[in-house]
Amino acid sequence: MVDTEAFPTDIDSILARVDAIDPVAYGRSRNFIDGAVTRLSPYISRGVISTRFVMRRMLALGHRVSRMQKFLQELAWRDYFQQVAMARPGLLDTDLRRPQPRGERRGVPSALAAGRTGIDGIDAAVRALLDTGYMHNHCRMYSASLACNLGRCHWRQPADWMYYHLLDADFASNACSWQWVSGAFSGKLYFADQANVNRYCHTGQRGSFLDSSYSELEEMEVPEALRETIAFEATTPLPLTEPPAIAPGRPVIIYNLYNLDPFWRKDADAERVLLLEPSHFRKLPVSARTIEFVHSLAANIPGIRVFTGEFDALQSLAPGSTFHFREHPLFGHYRGVCDPREWMFPDITGYYSSFFGFWKKAERRLFSPDF
Repeated sequence: MVDTEAFPTDIDSILARVDAIDPVAYGRSRNFIDGAVTRLSPYISRGVISTRFVMRRMLALGHRVSRMQKFLQELAWRDYFQQVAMARPGLLDTDLRRPQPRGERRGVPSALAAGRTGIDGIDAAVRALLDTGYMHNHCRMYSASLACNLGRCHWRQPADWMYYHLLDADFASNACSWQWVSGAFSGKLYFADQANVNRYCHTGQRGSFLDSSYSELEEMEVPEALRETIAFEATTPLPLTEPPAIAPGRPVIIYNLYNLDPFWRKDADAERVLLLEPSHFRKLPVSARTIEFVHSLAANIPGIRVFTGEFDALQSLAPGSTFHFREHPLFGHYRGVCDPREWMFPDITGYYSSFFGFWKKAERRLFSPDF
């Protein structure tokens, strides 16, 4: 079940959460598990709101760019990963910059998947993920470091495991982040020692396998706690639905897991369909909690109907209809009128090998007179 107190699904509560952001406090404390994080990621990932919307709303509320650069930078990471995904169609199956160092094993460390690695702060975060569908970003990095850099597992299956459980599961952000931590999309591997975990998770643990110097961690053999692995396999429980009755020639607006924006084309006289394609979820399964969350968010769109089936099947139900959808690399097989997504910086596109190359251009745009 979705915790609607932690993650409300009605649009008024979501917009109120945007307005309540303190971007300055976020910049100071975001790395701590109890820091001033926004908890907007599930709504951005599901396409209810965009990074551009959040940025523009902060500016409209009077927050100055110079005081919220860290906040805007973190928003920009998401757009950057989306641009990588658009430029690298094989993102999910390919190490982006180089073969992953220490990626010789396959599977997920079973202790990590169960939240029993022996690292208190990380285990608590994993148990919360399994219970709620949420994990703080710093703890995601810790988990990836344990699985890939100490557990020596290739990033793909652990990334799939985390994606399955996350309410904010975004294939680009998730895959790129795991590759960044594991060194497949960065120049070095990310490690965190016990002191780092203690600081940001507010634990006081000593004597664990992470209670070592960074040089020792870099040379460490796979710790006993991480040696056993499991193959991650999962299925998505999709609802059985009746084919929607659509009048021939009537326009159809398609929504999906990544686009649930209630304001997009809201005045159009058209059929609105939430399309859940079994083929999509076979490749990228998500939990029952995520499907429940998606259904609840879709309720913000008046008149929407749910169809479990493939795009071609939906198209066959509406001969002569024009289909409208939003661009997304996972749905390039849709045919019809494709609307662009809302980017923070629409003129900064294409592949950048590092975020900071992307951010330099974005930063110049932020401080330009016409921004």
